[in-house]
Amino acid sequence: MTSKQRAYLRGLAQNIESIIQIGKAGVTPELTEAVSEALEKRELVKLTVLKNCMEDVDQAGEILAGRTRSILVATIGRRIVLYRPSKDNPVITLPK
Repeated sequence: MTSKQRAYLRGLAQNIESIIQIGKAGVTPELTEAVSEALEKRELVKLTVLKNCMEDVDQAGEILAGRTRSILVATIGRRIVLYRPSKDNPVITLPK
């Protein structure tokens, strides 16, 4: 992914709300499944890492990106932005 595409996705992520929170339990298989389902429906997902989470924000983002086969677009403060194009119905078209 180029820096131009990453910047484009970061711009799109500014207008969406965080839909999933990572809490005290950290990155669990259930959380991974929920994120994967959300990525298939929305393609671009913003998550919030709560203060009581034992994992670092960057670490949690890398773990989730690996488990969901998505791209870690950005970590902004305590927020994580992930992107994965939908297999069935792609909506977001990236610039070249």
